[in-house]
Amino acid sequence: MRDLCDLTPEYIRSISPYQPGKPIADLERELGLTHIIKLASNENPLGPSPMAVVAIEKVMSELARYPDGNGFELKTNLAARHHVKQEQIILGNGSNDILEFVARTFLGNGCSAVFSKHSFAVYPLVTQAVGATGIEVPAHEFGHDLDAMVAAIRPDTRVMFIANPNNPTGTFVDGAALHAALRRVPQEVLVVLDEAYTEFLPPAQRYNAIQWLSEIPNLLVCRTFSKAYGLAGLRVGFGVARADIVGLMNRVRQPFNVNALALTAANAALDDSVFLQETLALNDAGMMQLVQGVKALGLKHIPSFGNFVCIKVGNGLQVYQALLKRGVIVRPVASYQMPQYLRVSVGLKAENAAFLNALPLCLGAGA
Repeated sequence: MRDLCDLTPEYIRSISPYQPGKPIADLERELGLTHIIKLASNENPLGPSPMAVVAIEKVMSELARYPDGNGFELKTNLAARHHVKQEQIILGNGSNDILEFVARTFLGNGCSAVFSKHSFAVYPLVTQAVGATGIEVPAHEFGHDLDAMVAAIRPDTRVMFIANPNNPTGTFVDGAALHAALRRVPQEVLVVLDEAYTEFLPPAQRYNAIQWLSEIPNLLVCRTFSKAYGLAGLRVGFGVARADIVGLMNRVRQPFNVNALALTAANAALDDSVFLQETLALNDAGMMQLVQGVKALGLKHIPSFGNFVCIKVGNGLQVYQALLKRGVIVRPVASYQMPQYLRVSVGLKAENAAFLNALPLCLGAGA
């Protein structure tokens, strides 16, 4: 008699699960360390938006009630800010949830999705999880080669994933070049533009892809509150697209997929412009500190437009493990076909300094 697990589709059994950044508590238990620094998951080192914290405290007594399954207040705020209709917005348990909706709605057996090498691991994961075929396009200098991605589209392609800025490499495609490429994608292919790190772009590089929806009907723009707004622990993101695209995705969305605290916090964080500016200023200073420190060690890095930077250290896994022993958690990216690199999130000034002090002591592990 065959075991039920053996009857599970091969495309499910062959999935390599997503590996998140190592939690601080895990390292404390394993090595008995204290004063651990985590620069692994691109979290906001300032913590959550203060306005979000105040808003959460006001609704704690209502936790026995289900959240607003439609997220009316948050959608109202988002719609006003981005000059779209509420019906064009879908909310998710983090922006990762939106990627799941896309796969379950538009992909399946006999379909394919296009994404870049060295891009977010969830793109191939959600594609494979629904039995679709992933088409990985070679990267250009660790970033998206949009011409090659458009050329890779097949008759069965239904989705193209683009991260801008890209995770884990931090590379960025200029808005004008991106716009031109999107106009060349066949309208039967949904382009998912993942802008999880868009808030960190310098003013000169900023563009407004949501404004493109009226002329690029097969576009979905995806964003998150996990990074710049400091709400990673609450898991809330959103997507913006044509109303009929959103309507189809809502058919596979779980009821109450965004919890009440997340809805409340995100709505308040949107209005916390002071915190956002503090976050961006800290990130700019921290990025400069890390880059200058890496250069002083004679190491190469990939120029980044996010809140993290990839550093070439030799044997990434061994250097990562050596850093763990010194209480510093960063992110190995061998699973992204970058075994010589580590991804390091921008932290507080003292945290960045602690990493830079520990790194040269660990480089021999990667020789």
